[in-house]
Amino acid sequence: MSKKLAKILMAVLAIAPAIAIAQVRDLPDFTVLVEKQGGAVVNISTSTERRAETGVPQVPGLNENDPLNDFFRRFIPRQPEPGQGPGPRQFENRSLGSGFVISGDGYILTNAHVVNNADEITVKLNDKREFKAKVIGADARTDVALLKIEATGLPAVRFGDANKLKVGEWVLAIGSPFGFDNTVTAGIVSAKGRSLPQENFVPFIQTDVAINPGNSGGPLFNMRGEVVGINSQIYSRTGTYMGLSFAIPIDVAMDIQGQLRTAGKVQRGRIGVVIQEVSRELAESFGLAKPVGALVNGVEKGGPAEKAGIESGDIITKFNGKAVDNSSDLPRIVGGTRPGVSVPMEIWRKGAARDINVVVGELPEDRVAGRTPGRGRPAEQAANRLGLVVNDLTPEQRRDLKINGGVIVEEVRQAVRGDVRTGDVIIAVTTRGQTTEIGSADQLNKLLTQIDRNATLTLHVRRGESNMFVTIRGETPRG
Repeated sequence: MSKKLAKILMAVLAIAPAIAIAQVRDLPDFTVLVEKQGGAVVNISTSTERRAETGVPQVPGLNENDPLNDFFRRFIPRQPEPGQGPGPRQFENRSLGSGFVISGDGYILTNAHVVNNADEITVKLNDKREFKAKVIGADARTDVALLKIEATGLPAVRFGDANKLKVGEWVLAIGSPFGFDNTVTAGIVSAKGRSLPQENFVPFIQTDVAINPGNSGGPLFNMRGEVVGINSQIYSRTGTYMGLSFAIPIDVAMDIQGQLRTAGKVQRGRIGVVIQEVSRELAESFGLAKPVGALVNGVEKGGPAEKAGIESGDIITKFNGKAVDNSSDLPRIVGGTRPGVSVPMEIWRKGAARDINVVVGELPEDRVAGRTPGRGRPAEQAANRLGLVVNDLTPEQRRDLKINGGVIVEEVRQAVRGDVRTGDVIIAVTTRGQTTEIGSADQLNKLLTQIDRNATLTLHVRRGESNMFVTIRGETPRG
């Protein structure tokens, strides 16, 4: 080695520690943010009562010492002992989530699914104090809920502007994954304005922040210590974090909580159109320079759009001054418009842009089949082959939902290979090209036992005001 090369090598080795320190200094430091904002993050636990009958199983014809008796004691529903009456026992199903204080007088934001169907909600603060909370209001469409606890002088978060977030920007989450309080995870903004299936009213913030069960409802912070979102969903094939997380922008959540606080419900606009995405081929055929907007392929008779002169084949490119780049943008923009106001629209019709005004109507609240009167919480009844506990609809539920048949999903006991939720009404089942309308829980459960486990089936589901198809993949044959 030459003396010149040796000197260069020695010089590089001499400055290497300084380079390493500089690189470390360039990495984000979250410690101050966590110290200042961690106190406003809360743990939320809920409990739900269930009822089951006590007593010993009645197994006629078997000797008390017969080994089969042990089987029946474990798996057959118990009957009340003579003279004891029904004697219901209470069971608690506790679930965990996160939330954050938005004002010092005890108002807390979280996800609606965290507190859905809860009989009791407990909020634990960072200083270990616990309070019972009441739900001021919840909105299933955006998955936002507003809670209130009786406390004052609480540390509250500061709010940022989600619209100013940039892809690649560092963000941080604080929550209670798997019940571990005040867990901090960090990552970057992966994308903005994401649309998810059956989620038409939220332009989600996508991040690679590690989010797991229990993080739901917790805050997403920017590097200035401002809340920019509520951690809500993950994309996962396992039920746990796989690198894709989604947060509700804080401006959307604050608008919802404001309406819940003042009116107890959320008003959304509607114009009465059925739309689809504009593909490149469709844009070319309609004479559009690029594939933008929402193509109208159906207009509700007597609805706001028809009254305004909207026709099937129109492409809506702007609504109330906001560009409609994708068809998924339109429901969010229209839904965020107050009913009753007249707003301008820009449409593309017969190769030319036109301006038109429409008076926005009101989107009705979701009508979800409630629990069957007199049944209380789901009993410890068996789940069917899909892991669902279903019950017959009452005449009142059928009248409210304007359907003649179907069964309500009371509980989802295990992971289902499809998007089935509590409160869904299963109307029909299709498999191998054959559709069977469902009229009772017994009929559905019996039908499922007759279908090959490797077969893929489709459930016809009524969810709120919407009808949808949920495909259940067949089980993979084992070697």
